[in-house]
Amino acid sequence: MEFTNRAGYFMNNSTGYKSFVPKKLPPDPPIQFDFEMQTLLSNADRKLGRLDGITQILPNPELFVAMYVQKEAVLSSQIEGTQASFVDVLSAEYNQSDEQRQGDITEVVNYVNAMNWGLAELSNFPLSLRLIRRIHEKLLQHTRGSERNPGEFRTSQNWIGPAGCKLSNATFVPPAVPDMEAALGDLEKYMHQEDEMPALIKIAMIHAQFETIHPFLDGNGRMGRLLITFWLCQQEILTKPLLYLSYYFKKNRTEYYDRLMDVRKKGDWENWIKFFLKGVAEVSEEATTSARAILKLKEDFTKVLYEEEGNNSYYHKLLDVLFKKPFIKRHDVEEMLGVSNPTAGNIIDRFCELGILEDLEPQKSRNKLYAFSTYLDILDEGTELNNV
Repeated sequence: MEFTNRAGYFMNNSTGYKSFVPKKLPPDPPIQFDFEMQTLLSNADRKLGRLDGITQILPNPELFVAMYVQKEAVLSSQIEGTQASFVDVLSAEYNQSDEQRQGDITEVVNYVNAMNWGLAELSNFPLSLRLIRRIHEKLLQHTRGSERNPGEFRTSQNWIGPAGCKLSNATFVPPAVPDMEAALGDLEKYMHQEDEMPALIKIAMIHAQFETIHPFLDGNGRMGRLLITFWLCQQEILTKPLLYLSYYFKKNRTEYYDRLMDVRKKGDWENWIKFFLKGVAEVSEEATTSARAILKLKEDFTKVLYEEEGNNSYYHKLLDVLFKKPFIKRHDVEEMLGVSNPTAGNIIDRFCELGILEDLEPQKSRNKLYAFSTYLDILDEGTELNNV
């Protein structure tokens, strides 16, 4: 069923283009909770709860969260055209990238910093337009887009469309500045409004509304995806920031944009929400599977080390280090374990024999780079550049 003008309407502007004027949330007429939506909501809630619960059994949940924040940063940035993989980011300190790739890596690092900074601020301040602006500033600093008013809502018209398109032939024109300001104020109120709307449906609408308002000159997509995690953490739906939908949006990019456009043009909130709920269930299940795989990997290699090397503290300490730093060189081991260079080399050689480390530069005799490849294989899924 279509509800024309339910989400808003297009308004003629004096220069000849039509900009969108969003209506306040929640929609009127209200969301139709049919059987399919109820089923999808129940499934998403259950799988999200399972993901949140698995952090209670992980030996180092903060480490898992930190790695997943980096993975989300890579995926979210790739949607916007960044050409940096998860492996590129984790190995950046060892690789001399070209200027373009280094800039892409900086964008990902900014995303991680913005995420971590914003989550820390949420413990002291409510999620607000002011906080969103400050997070956005950190997101864009020293990168492409840094000249496009980071941390400030736009004061001119923007538009969405293919590369190089003009306002006159844009796919979608977000609200004019006065309408944008009014819509942002309404959205901020809705984010804090207490009602009976299920949390996952509410954040689905908040994300769509933010993307429709498009309040920044650059970085709206990344900021809108960050907003999902921030709001769910603020509402204590998540105890750890582990729900990241960028992988799902990346795999289903065309449908993602089509569903958002159908909200704007047809008022079709229901199919957007169903699409969003499917994503929550899918990525929650994938993250839970990854967490379990990492837990098993740690248990398996710990067992191997006890069987082969007994209770040698150097070996077990290095294994712990690799879950934080999956790329490593001999001098790293020397410094972290406080051992001599030859001893560090012997430990690395043994880890290679046991299948824990992989020699990435067998042709070299010195200063080799090694990788904890089995761990990276679990985390790297979906971030390869050929999947962009």
